[in-house]
Amino acid sequence: MLTALGAGLSVLCAERIVQVLDITLGNRNSIGVVLELLAYWMPHYIGLAAPVALYLGLLFGFNKMSKDSELDAFLAAGVGLGRLTRPVSIIAVVLAANAALMFGWIQPYSLYAYRATVYTLANVDVFYLAEEGVFMQTGKRTFILDKLERRDNSFKRIFLYDDKGNGASETITASKGKLVDDPANARPLLRLDDGHRMEMKSKDATASTATLEAPVVGDFQSADVALGELSKEVYRPRGRNERELTLTELYTQLQREDLSDRRKRHMESQFHIRLALVALVLILPFLALPYAIGSRRGNRAYRFAIALILLVAFHEVLQQGHLLTRVSGTSVWLTIWTPFSLFAGFAFWRFYVTCYTLPRPWLEPLMEDIADFVKAVWRRIRPLPAPGSL
Repeated sequence: MLTALGAGLSVLCAERIVQVLDITLGNRNSIGVVLELLAYWMPHYIGLAAPVALYLGLLFGFNKMSKDSELDAFLAAGVGLGRLTRPVSIIAVVLAANAALMFGWIQPYSLYAYRATVYTLANVDVFYLAEEGVFMQTGKRTFILDKLERRDNSFKRIFLYDDKGNGASETITASKGKLVDDPANARPLLRLDDGHRMEMKSKDATASTATLEAPVVGDFQSADVALGELSKEVYRPRGRNERELTLTELYTQLQREDLSDRRKRHMESQFHIRLALVALVLILPFLALPYAIGSRRGNRAYRFAIALILLVAFHEVLQQGHLLTRVSGTSVWLTIWTPFSLFAGFAFWRFYVTCYTLPRPWLEPLMEDIADFVKAVWRRIRPLPAPGSL
């Protein structure tokens, strides 16, 4: 189970890291930001990967016990499959509680933190994307650097043009400078040394177009220039999206009578899909065990394939039911809980048949006949060895 969990998290993180790198590449401390954004997705990924890891662990674990005749020894000692499922059920209960914690409370906060961080990265002008000899624009300022040292964020020879609107502008050149972080300022500062400044005043609408006001020109030894612009907007508060609400908050919101139909549909489908995903963990042992045990000499690979297809297909049915309720308002008892009840009933029926009856193996002979037919066809169509190669 732990091996499957590690592999599953690696695959999920590999898919997400591509999107995160697209957002953070070139920013200062981008490695730290990448790890931070990935950490925000870990509750979601753990909630998804842990049940699948349990399912695979059960399939491989009980299959190995069956192949090594350990199950025969247990049965001969009077220990049935039902008793062997008890400790596994305890693990399922623990993982279901973990899924409830992840989906119900931790994931809403981490999802909001991820979106807020992405918003901040997208709306803060940064100096760290600058390249030598390339014009860059940040807010209303345009600048170009001659030499850039990223080790200490220093540079040599800068040209900076600030368009202040209505004909007003400011042009600054400096021989060297450095980017500094000022805790008292929300924007990074360019600290310029040995520079020249020229400021053009805004045009007077009543003045003649032929007359131009003389610019203000001066030199300076050191000056600080704020980079970028402060946004007047802050990121929205948590809870406007139903995925950012905890289970208790969703339940409380559903009791309100002033909710719009659209908002209520979204919250109801989100509330019930989370509960269904948590409850699904509890029935995984009863679904996995029948497909893990097979005949001693029969082909077991197809049983694993059927078990995985069943789980993936059911998860897709749940997601489609969730979307159907969200869009059309169809009752969750029809779109989510009816498929869940049928799936749970099938899992418990298969578990009972495997543990307490002697089922007729009708599928295994069929799969063996198919395998024999494929081998016979392959022997007929495969190329003959070249003369002299034997």
